[in-house]
Amino acid sequence: MRINVLTIFPDYLAGPLSHSIPGRASDAGLVEYRIVDLRDHTHDRHRTTDDEPYGGGAGMVMKPEPFFEALEALDPRGLVVALTPRGRPFDHQAAVRLAIEPVITLLCGRYKGVDERVAEKWVDEEISVGDYVLSGGEPAALVVIDAVVRLLPGALGDHESASSDSFYERRLAPPLYTRPAEYRGMAVPDVLRSGDHAAVSRWRDEASDRLTRGRRPDLLDLDAAD
Repeated sequence: MRINVLTIFPDYLAGPLSHSIPGRASDAGLVEYRIVDLRDHTHDRHRTTDDEPYGGGAGMVMKPEPFFEALEALDPRGLVVALTPRGRPFDHQAAVRLAIEPVITLLCGRYKGVDERVAEKWVDEEISVGDYVLSGGEPAALVVIDAVVRLLPGALGDHESASSDSFYERRLAPPLYTRPAEYRGMAVPDVLRSGDHAAVSRWRDEASDRLTRGRRPDLLDLDAAD
């Protein structure tokens, strides 16, 4: 898989993408990252990427030219995704869908936003990582990349590690425990130390269902709608 990211802060992304699962996946050849500095596609001595909005108002708007020229120079560019608060909410199903794309290109905006002509010409879909506003699209890009890359075959030690995560089957993951069996008066549930795999599986299913009903009943509503 190849992931392109267009940004005015390439260093913001370089460090995180070299560590943990995204970094190991890259080292293993499962994914290739290409970070494109939008300032390399400007033509003034100040390398300007923003300007005042037409119609007035506070804040600055990212200019269309750097995005257009950067996207025109990309080969391949694949599915073009803009990271924006007005996008559709990003969830596990979206991560699964993006993980089967051979190439995706993520656009990181800044300031008040990006000139609308970029979306009109180039963007295939818009994604939001939550109902809040970030300083730019870079943190959102890292969220999307991490969620997508860990789903690539071979990125994790085994498929079961991913399949037991929250949201994999529209459920929250059950509680987790490790050694010691008792710590400061708090003990690990006996069933998890019983060696009875069927009983452990039932306990985890029931705990997952209980947590989901208590904290995210909307996930169960989605199942009913299906």
